[in-house]
Amino acid sequence: MTIIDPDTRPNLYDLSLAELERLLTGWGQPAYRARQIFRQLYVNLAGSPAGMTDLPLALRERLVAETRAGTLTPDRIQTADNGLTRKALFRLAGGAMAESVLMIYPDRATVCVSTQAGCAMGCVFCATGTLGLVRNLSPGEIAEQVIWAARAMRDAAADRGASHATMHAPLPADDRWWAPVESDEQAQTTPASSMARLTNIVFMGMGEPFANYDRWWRAVELLHDPRGMNMGARSLTVSTVGLVPGIRRLATETLPINLAISLHAPNDELRSALIPMNRRYPLAALFDATRDYLTATGRRVSFEYVLLQGRNDEPAHAAELAALLRGETDIEGLPLHLVHVNLIPWNPVPGMPLGRSERRRVIAFQRVLQERGIACTVRVERGVSIAAACGQLAGKKT
Repeated sequence: MTIIDPDTRPNLYDLSLAELERLLTGWGQPAYRARQIFRQLYVNLAGSPAGMTDLPLALRERLVAETRAGTLTPDRIQTADNGLTRKALFRLAGGAMAESVLMIYPDRATVCVSTQAGCAMGCVFCATGTLGLVRNLSPGEIAEQVIWAARAMRDAAADRGASHATMHAPLPADDRWWAPVESDEQAQTTPASSMARLTNIVFMGMGEPFANYDRWWRAVELLHDPRGMNMGARSLTVSTVGLVPGIRRLATETLPINLAISLHAPNDELRSALIPMNRRYPLAALFDATRDYLTATGRRVSFEYVLLQGRNDEPAHAAELAALLRGETDIEGLPLHLVHVNLIPWNPVPGMPLGRSERRRVIAFQRVLQERGIACTVRVERGVSIAAACGQLAGKKT
């Protein structure tokens, strides 16, 4: 599906600092003006060049006329979990839709961003997969979702007392029944006293990041740039359905971001039924790439496992998964000290004939893995009531 943006003005968030410098010098401006603009965008979180008062008025006016400081338009903001979870539905240039989710914890704040509108992977348990691929997001459109979350954190902290009370309010009982086994994809933590800012980014929203690798990686570099937002590489996590070329490419990158792989089944037959891409990259190929990634980087990998009642959540499935990871099948295993399994009870999606695993089945599954030496936690889901949890993003009003 082709979606055309009629506005051809460059989006400032699509430009690296070097590209911004070339634009400004082409206008006859000194290069340091570009550094001022870059800082305004990523540090001061300026909403428009008109508000960049450290720039000359004539330059501000030209920026407003000839560029765009963002192309995402918030269509709807929803909140859940006593305000600790916020979902934004964005209208993209050209009319496509994408969603982002901000999750605030006592010791960190994580934003889950989309890299595509829709998704072509077709995972049977995922709302995004029912849409098909609408289009890839640009680097700027990916980065802008992070800017939205950073602004939300800044605005929430404007009133420090109210912000503190909100950030430390308890979750509703129905959203904390998995406690205390919580995981947030190897998130780096910070003291609660510093929670006026965003601390973590996970590329786990709509779309498959490795199917939009070049644009996604440019967004990573934009957000990591120390002259701008300066997000540490270890505070960034990318999730893939298992695109082997992307895993191999990530192993060669200089920024040590975290990797999560959607596994969801312990054998090829079941995984292919749940994740069609497994037919192209079966478990043997996936494990070969993962093993090479671990050898090259020495960084831990998380395997995400969505638990579906009666489909992949039996103790026998857990034992088979442990055997797979340990190398007790015909597929060579992985170094277990670099492997972590993140169990995710399936979040309901209307119209899908699937069931969320009961708590006792989740705990039994976890116990089997742990008894076999597999590090394993159960994710505490956020935003289920507003369709903001894992697998529920659909790019439409709910």
